[in-house]
Amino acid sequence: MLFNSGSFLEVERRTGLSTLENEDNILKVTDLNVKLQNQPILEHVNFTLKKGTTLAVLGPNGAGKSVMFRVLLKLLPYEGKVEWAEKVKIGYVPQNVAVSDIPISVREFLSIGKNEFDPKRALSLVKLNDAKILDKRLGVLSGGELRRVLIAWALIDNPNVLLLDEPTMGVDVGSEEPIFLMLNGVKKSNKMTILLITHDIHIVQEYSDFLLALNKCVTFFGKSAEIASMATQQAIYGEPVCVETVRSEG
Repeated sequence: MLFNSGSFLEVERRTGLSTLENEDNILKVTDLNVKLQNQPILEHVNFTLKKGTTLAVLGPNGAGKSVMFRVLLKLLPYEGKVEWAEKVKIGYVPQNVAVSDIPISVREFLSIGKNEFDPKRALSLVKLNDAKILDKRLGVLSGGELRRVLIAWALIDNPNVLLLDEPTMGVDVGSEEPIFLMLNGVKKSNKMTILLITHDIHIVQEYSDFLLALNKCVTFFGKSAEIASMATQQAIYGEPVCVETVRSEG
């Protein structure tokens, strides 16, 4: 199985998962609770996200961040409400990708699940302009090249929402910022909404509009610029205090 989620191809085609009344919103999560093997993973998660914004999800390992993404994609059972705007089309890039032992080229990978596609256009979307990469095996790509190819796959069918679980996983430090610059350009040119999981406060400050701090529950939700305040730092890194009702950010 190429992706450990086992669902990368199926997810991107999910549209109109539920209907929101407010046309400015793309997503509303209400009293979300998740248990896996009878253990609570997420409790009383609430937030609303506006169209065309970037939400960074920050939290310690085991906080439930990746689980929340899979719930947003309706891949795990949950209690509560997950409501997407009408005609939502989601592109998803999971955190862990097992490609080293799979003899498949970039060109072959990009064609998976696609009826028609222009491979050079796909690469240009993510600023990979060397066409020679199309004939390379996925397993020999650098960390930065691989992440860009995965993002290109998710972008080929023009989604209006992109879910990225640690999009610079396995990428050297010098290559991280160019990837976020590229994503910021894609967001602006396509009026896209992006949700991304990260551990990097600099990325939160520079490339996201809103921050959701998660530690099995929401400990902070607000504008990313607020991350510099002591109160926000305490909410993120101190003893977790759940915020069950959060304000809607505009």
